[in-house]
Order: sequence, then structure tokens, then C-alpha cells
Amino acid sequence: MAVGCLLVLMIMVLTRAGAVPGPKPLGVLPDERGCHLAQFQFLSPQELQAFRRAKDTFEESLSLKAWSCRPRLFPRTWDLQQLPVWERPVALEAELALTLKVLETMADSSLGGILDQPLHTLRHIHSELQACVEAQPPAGLRPRGRLQHWLHRLHEAPKKSLRCLEASVMFNLFRLLTRDLKCVASGDLCV
Repeated sequence: MAVGCLLVLMIMVLTRAGAVPGPKPLGVLPDERGCHLAQFQFLSPQELQAFRRAKDTFEESLSLKAWSCRPRLFPRTWDLQQLPVWERPVALEAELALTLKVLETMADSSLGGILDQPLHTLRHIHSELQACVEAQPPAGLRPRGRLQHWLHRLHEAPKKSLRCLEASVMFNLFRLLTRDLKCVASGDLCV
């Protein structure tokens, strides 16, 4: 009995001291694939300002044209907190991939240089996120339920009119950066 208690005590001490790896939140997993998302919990004011300038410029160009897009690509009920922790990076990676694809098309045409800094930031986030997605999901788990529905929606999105797709992505941009990214970067702490 005493040996068992001693063994449990040693494991607890070693785990706290860092000698034996213990569970850590997703955002700080220091694995060989380079999954370090905690750095994206908060973007710098300069980065957010670059995104705001791009969004404002887009909205100004949009106000000159009549448009109507239904249904919303990113509905208000879209909340990564509704997903299990391991599914959140998968959903965010798909959302970010679509956002990059659309913004890169816009940079080639209408918004030009105003998207340079936002695209650079998004590409960096996307590359870091891909390392985390590749490290998941647990063996045998496949997207289903809400995640499967969201991924299907994102996959079908390019079939929408280009103008509606651009508007959906631009209007979702700050939610992606301030809510979705922060939630994934927070890992288990996002509740």
C-alpha cells in the first residue's frame, strides 16, 4: 500500500516538474509538428487595423452596387464552441482556406495592395493551423454532425456568385479573427 502511494506521489511530482509530460491545452502543444496556436489569441492592433482598412474599402465599393445574398455562408449561429475541441481546428482551417482563396482572388482584381498585409497574416496563421490539423483527429474519428455540415457548406461556397462569396468572406473576417481563431488558440479553455 505504501509503495503504491509513493509511486502515485512520485508521478504527481514528476508531472508537475515537467519531467513527465502531462496534458496541456491545444494552444500550447509543443509537438514535433510545430503546433503553436497560443500566439494567435490576440492579434496586434496594427494587424487588426490592416484588416479593418481592407473591410472598409470593400464596403465602400459594395455600397456603390446593388446586391443581395441569401442564405448566409457564415450564419450567426456558426460558433466553434459548439464543436468538440479536436474538431475546432478542422473547421477553422477550412474556413481560413476559403477566406484565403477568396481574398487572393480579390487582391488580384479589385482591392490590390490593400490586402497585402492581411493576406500575409492569414497565410502565416493558416500554415501554423495546418500543422495542428495534421496532428489530429484522433484515429478513427471522421467529421460528422455539425462539423460535417459546416465543411460541406464551405466546400459548396465557391458555387455561389463571386460577389456574394466576397461579401460573405469580408463580413465574416473579424469574427474569424476575434472569435474563431481565439477559440481555437485557447484550446480547452474556450467554453
